Amino acid sequence: MTSRLLTLLAFYATVAVADFPWLSPVYDQIFQVALPIPIVKVPLKTHTSPATGLPMDYYEVEIKPLEVQVYPKLGKTRLVGYDGQNPGPTFHMTRGREAVVRFINNGDRANSVHLHGSYTRAPFDGWAEDTTEPGQYKDYYYPNGQNARTLWYHDHAIDHTAENAYYGQAGFYILHDPDELKIPGLPQGDFDIPLALAAKRYNPDGSLWDPEANNEETSVYGDVFHVNGQPWPFLKVEPRKYRFRVLNTGISRSYQLYFEPDKTPGTRSQMTVVGSDAGLTQSPVKTTQLDISIAERWEIVFDFTGFSGQNVTLKNNRQVAADIDYNSTDKVMRFVVGTATTGIVSKDELPAVLRTVPFPTPKTGIDRSFEFQHSNSRWQINDHVWSDGPEARVLAKPERGAIEVWELKNGGGGWSHPIHIHLVDFQITSRVGGRGQVLPYEAVSLKDVIWLDTGETVKVIARYAPWDGLYMFHCHNLIHEDHEMMAAFNVTVLADLGYNDTTRFLDPMEPRYRAVSYPASDLAARTGAFSDSAINDKLDFFANLDAYAHEADADAALVSYWKTHVAGVGSTLSTSTKSSSTVGSSSSSSKTSGTSSGSSSGKASTTTTVKSSTTKTSTTSKSSGATSAT
Repeated sequence: MTSRLLTLLAFYATVAVADFPWLSPVYDQIFQVALPIPIVKVPLKTHTSPATGLPMDYYEVEIKPLEVQVYPKLGKTRLVGYDGQNPGPTFHMTRGREAVVRFINNGDRANSVHLHGSYTRAPFDGWAEDTTEPGQYKDYYYPNGQNARTLWYHDHAIDHTAENAYYGQAGFYILHDPDELKIPGLPQGDFDIPLALAAKRYNPDGSLWDPEANNEETSVYGDVFHVNGQPWPFLKVEPRKYRFRVLNTGISRSYQLYFEPDKTPGTRSQMTVVGSDAGLTQSPVKTTQLDISIAERWEIVFDFTGFSGQNVTLKNNRQVAADIDYNSTDKVMRFVVGTATTGIVSKDELPAVLRTVPFPTPKTGIDRSFEFQHSNSRWQINDHVWSDGPEARVLAKPERGAIEVWELKNGGGGWSHPIHIHLVDFQITSRVGGRGQVLPYEAVSLKDVIWLDTGETVKVIARYAPWDGLYMFHCHNLIHEDHEMMAAFNVTVLADLGYNDTTRFLDPMEPRYRAVSYPASDLAARTGAFSDSAINDKLDFFANLDAYAHEADADAALVSYWKTHVAGVGSTLSTSTKSSSTVGSSSSSSKTSGTSSGSSSGKASTTTTVKSSTTKTSTTSKSSGATSAT
């Protein structure tokens, strides 16, 4: 498969654009259908707990099939989406206001929901084996405690993440805070627009080409580009500045995006990068090209003022990484610029500093090294795959609050790998091979996904906090992930932390938080678990868990712990990376070189072993294994 891919790439590099093939039926409506904007999700209720006196918002999302007319002259396409939409509804959340989202599975296969970019406790993080079967629901308890950022929610079910996401299970979850809203020159409201990218492939009858049914084990690059579920749409804009939250929801394709004015083909207009996976960048960065791999989010500002009455096209480079080009994969969407503006048009320029990004304190050396490669017909991390079992899949045990440097290597074979580390925000400190540098807008950002292009090795530094527990890291090419390029890390308990963390959430498979079955009649009649009193009781249950309320106290205890347990660090300890108002600094434990499955220092720590098993729902031969934090 690798040699075939390289042969195809070499061939495509020699042919003219007109010679690029279609895999899907020819789509002849490019730039003729308007961009859909996902609807905004509103809470079903807001409950104030007698125990805490704090409001908590409650939402319900039903996972169910839908049919859409992708090709006007072919049959409808069946999808399965959140609330029967593609993409799912957009959540607009306020920092500091907790939420419970009940995901109800009325689809056709198991799912698990991951709120990507949130520091959610392990049982609500979307552990791959913590599945919700059809006819069940699970309540996910979210902190909404970080700085403003563009998160997204998507499926994470063992063996079927690619299939579920490909068929529509993805949506925006945007966290706002007052600091962000005060920044001059940053477009808001109708001029702050989410753009969810996805590349798909269709059958001759208009149905989706199915990766699982076709036994796809490498990548689905797709020859039909979608934005917010619509192939190659257009958007009417005013001649003013817009903010675009660009999210790659695809399963295999990466992009190198640029804006091209139609009146001056071959030229590229500047955009300004203002945000990343973890929120606002430290400063605005002007660029003419935006690299974005699977699951990455970048926020950009583009000024249409000088393009009144013209069209501007968002385009994609040919020959991006290992991706295969097709007929129209150089085009993404079109902006049709009007001649008039509405309302007040701000003339403010973006400030030189958008926020103080709490980068981890620099440290030398490498604590852990991971190689991502395809070998022996397996997608592996350090020669391990998920089904190696509970003990083998836990490849790192950082102590809670420790800062670690991880080296991530692309093991070759003509592939690229976007690597996602759950729980933490990290800083990219170096890139060698491939693109050969930390890109300017990456250098002022915190991230949770790093694109390992072909031949690249990167170093990232992160503080493993605020919580302990078992979390995942994996390739976000979802075909690779489903074929086991996924591992776990255990943020270990500090036995002598000195802080009474009364409720712990170490085990992502903790039974009391698992999905439960329900009679369909209860949902329709709002009885049983869906009655008002039952929902109030459940929200009180979550409020009384005290899962997130004392994060600041726990974090202060972590800072104190590392200040007294690591010699010579003085005041260089970091506070939580959730804050954008204070530059934190921190130090970790003594480093270990290479890959380590042990604690990163000699200090006292407690490792919790979890022996939860799960019934496997996959029809493939891949094994999920049991869950263990060792």
